Amino acid sequence: MIADLKPYSEYKDSGMTWLDRVPKHWVLRPAFGAFMPNKERNFSMREKTVLSLSYGRIVIKPPEKLHGLVPESFETYQIVNPGDIVVRTTDLQNDHTSLRMGMVRNRGIITSAYLALHPKPGVSPDFGFQLLHVWDTSKAIYGYGSGLRQSLGFSDFKRMPVVVPPPDEQAAIVKFLDWANARLERTIRAKRRVIALLTEQKQAIIHRAVTRGLDPSVPLKPSGIAWLGDIPAHWEVRPLKAVCKIQSGTTLGKDYGAQQTYEFPYLRVANVQAGYVKLSVVKKVAVSMSEAQRRTLENGDVLMTEGGDLDKLGRGCVWEAQISPCLHQNHVFAVRPDKSKLDPQFLSALMGTPYARAYFQMTAKQTTNLAATNKTKIGQLSVLLPSVVQQREILVALGRETKPVDTAISRLNREIDLLCEYRTRLVADIVTGKLDVREAAAHLPQDDVQAALEPDALDPDEATDADADAELEE
Repeated sequence: MIADLKPYSEYKDSGMTWLDRVPKHWVLRPAFGAFMPNKERNFSMREKTVLSLSYGRIVIKPPEKLHGLVPESFETYQIVNPGDIVVRTTDLQNDHTSLRMGMVRNRGIITSAYLALHPKPGVSPDFGFQLLHVWDTSKAIYGYGSGLRQSLGFSDFKRMPVVVPPPDEQAAIVKFLDWANARLERTIRAKRRVIALLTEQKQAIIHRAVTRGLDPSVPLKPSGIAWLGDIPAHWEVRPLKAVCKIQSGTTLGKDYGAQQTYEFPYLRVANVQAGYVKLSVVKKVAVSMSEAQRRTLENGDVLMTEGGDLDKLGRGCVWEAQISPCLHQNHVFAVRPDKSKLDPQFLSALMGTPYARAYFQMTAKQTTNLAATNKTKIGQLSVLLPSVVQQREILVALGRETKPVDTAISRLNREIDLLCEYRTRLVADIVTGKLDVREAAAHLPQDDVQAALEPDALDPDEATDADADAELEE
């Protein structure tokens, strides 16, 4: 059905380079002709349901998440209603997520650092959301920000030209996109489930190799770690601090007085993933030269996170000096092994095993569902130590055994990327009038459309909550 879509019969010039032509009967107007700003504040605490912008969706924030950078009183928050559209307005040019829009489904309150908009009569909320989402994914929104951090206020937003089809056509567009998105999303989620199973398989392979070695007939001895069991008899067990230097990171916002400061790239928790470093967005910090020298990463450092969700605590990877020089924030530890005793890649593999995960979960300081560790606890982690020669033999064997799994995961991730790119292009082509969906929408089975409207559960590994940054802005 998607392949059968055709362009409209007549077009006109939109006057915008990125948009080009639009259907002749669609109306061009400034954004203030289609949206009005929200001005309702939560005075006297009329509303208590706190909402959050998470991975491009507005969700109810559970009570256990009401921590950290939240105000003493939610009276400063704004009240939003179903059909409102929330926009994260800061760092337009320094953020590559394209997930700064969310549609409100429940009445509640959300930080006033966000721009909340209400569609005017003649603009359906669902179409208005898709329209603004295309502005975001096309990067057209970047040209309307102002200020040092390229922020977007309504005074900036109202100048944006928007194109609006007739109401019945808006309904057809929304109906078709709901149907198409549901099918694409189901395919993407099925691939992600396969990736999760393959990842479990890979972790099991690694756990067996780094806790038992390659020889199944080797004599064993008790490890002394209750949740691990036996290990090869000739292996040592030592605390991490005995074979590694543990380096703390720099604290943001530190006052250096009269000292001259220099700007350096630094790694945040968001950069440190399980098994790899994510460098799509790397921020900078100004520090004194002496501070930089104490917090500079070295090739072979094993990065470990200090806090976050309990199941991700202590996740880490090996730093390979992709950026040099580079610092790290205080919520990321740099563990520097003595390479004559411990190979960094072997330590990184150990960190992903169930026994290491269990250690961090048992020793973490917990606040509801959030957890944190510290330099002392990291240093007390029991590390399994075969000889360095054996460590490297194990790593080579693991490389061979996990290569087919990595290849399969890589292929599935690429397929997901292509599906996401296709979905973004499809939505943009339909919302901006490059494809006519009126006839296709009219022939959609109602059951299929209704199924498409049922919201999918958020994948916890996908969620990225931007509220902390927004509250800092406020």
